[in-house]
Amino acid sequence: MKGSDVAEKQTIMGRIAQLAKANINALIDQAEDPGKLLDQMIRDYTNSIAEAEEATAQTIGNLRLLEQDKATDEAAVQEWSGKARAASAKADELRAAGQTAEADRFDQLAKYALKRQLDFEREITTAEPQIAAQNEVVEKLKSGLNGMRDKLEQLRRKRDELVARQKSASAQSQVMDAVKSINVLDPTSELSRFEEKVRREEARVAGHAELTASSLDAQFQSLEDMSDDAEVEARLKALKSQS
Repeated sequence: MKGSDVAEKQTIMGRIAQLAKANINALIDQAEDPGKLLDQMIRDYTNSIAEAEEATAQTIGNLRLLEQDKATDEAAVQEWSGKARAASAKADELRAAGQTAEADRFDQLAKYALKRQLDFEREITTAEPQIAAQNEVVEKLKSGLNGMRDKLEQLRRKRDELVARQKSASAQSQVMDAVKSINVLDPTSELSRFEEKVRREEARVAGHAELTASSLDAQFQSLEDMSDDAEVEARLKALKSQS
């Protein structure tokens, strides 16, 4: 693993650890506008998670390449070990048959095969700590990512909670403003004024009715007075006719 790759992974892991340890409640308490702060934090976390996911995927990819190379080297070790055994056995066979020169040639082939086997074993020995280190880095990155994802969900829940509380507070404020606009000393003052208006109208109508009734009584009284006068005149005339 290159030094630049190591430094990059350490930087990403440091940022992940810093973000995952952030005290959201403390930050909210210190913020002038918690809603804007949470929105910005959500954006930052989302971007950081995307970067961390890319770095983790790349690290996992490098790890898998190392594992594949190790597996190839292990297969090569077995292959060259088999070739060394075959060449050595052939050399022994030829030497027993008195073909010393040919036996020496196969022994040289066996030595070459053993040298190749040794080279691949050294490759495996070198790769093993790199693979172990990469596995450790991958586990830390995965753990950090899970922590960041949990923190992101916490941020979103906090934002939703604040939005709901803000809406509730706004609704309560509107209700209180409406209550203040009502006459708290006499909540039915408007109704009372309307009732008084109706009573006055009823009194006016009753006055007219009474006035009309008085006029009719006078007219009937006038008619009765006229009848009496006519009766008196008739009786007077009758008296005169008798004398």
